Amino acid sequence: MKRLFVLGLALWLTASAFAGAKKESTVNSLERIKAAGELVIGIEGTYPPYTYHDGATNQLIGYDVEVAEAIAAKLGVKPRFVESKWDSLIIGLDSGLWDTVINQVGVTEARKEKYDFSVPYTYTHGVVIVRNDNDNITSFEDLNGKSSAQTMTSNWAQLAERYGAKIIGTDGFNESVQLVIDQRADTTINDDVTYADYRKEHPESPTKIVATSTDVTESAVILAKNQNELLEAINKALAELSADGTLTRLSLKYLNLDVSKG
Repeated sequence: MKRLFVLGLALWLTASAFAGAKKESTVNSLERIKAAGELVIGIEGTYPPYTYHDGATNQLIGYDVEVAEAIAAKLGVKPRFVESKWDSLIIGLDSGLWDTVINQVGVTEARKEKYDFSVPYTYTHGVVIVRNDNDNITSFEDLNGKSSAQTMTSNWAQLAERYGAKIIGTDGFNESVQLVIDQRADTTINDDVTYADYRKEHPESPTKIVATSTDVTESAVILAKNQNELLEAINKALAELSADGTLTRLSLKYLNLDVSKG
């Protein structure tokens, strides 16, 4: 009995120490990042024009990549990108695998309950995409009872479900579109900019937009809760990048339109 008590006490002390260390590192996240000299950023790397690899050089590029680099420069550190599938990106914040995710993460009420968001740096509209020969879907309301190919934890999947669609899980937009082309899904929803970029690269794609949302989708930098100093520093950086025209320049560079303003 005494041995069990001592073991239990040791485990409790270890857990308490770990919790205290985790709390301390969270409170001093900005100080820790500056001491390390790097901001660790979770990113997909497969989501053009936001995060993707250049075909010739294999260099990681995109609107979000350069926004992240600019934020890191404002913080006085270097960015270190860690690539992962979309469904693992936000979960990685819980495990402390990266300091933040900068990958067109939509701001939703459900996410705000668990995570903190910076001020938005992207404003887009959702679109419903179908095959050219699909005349059964012409509005968001027509999604009821239809199948929609989406990454499971994305805000687009939540939007599709809200209109009654059955979700078919994928690893990204290109796979979602291919399922629509192959008639393994009725539709996919994403933002208008992503689809425009896709059509630029695949002008022969037998797909079309049949509906555009009137609601604006805001994307922002996402962090674990209670990193107030880091959040404040990122918001300050984004405000400066907006004021000096950097966000507009990067948006025009990659998207051919300015999505940095609401």
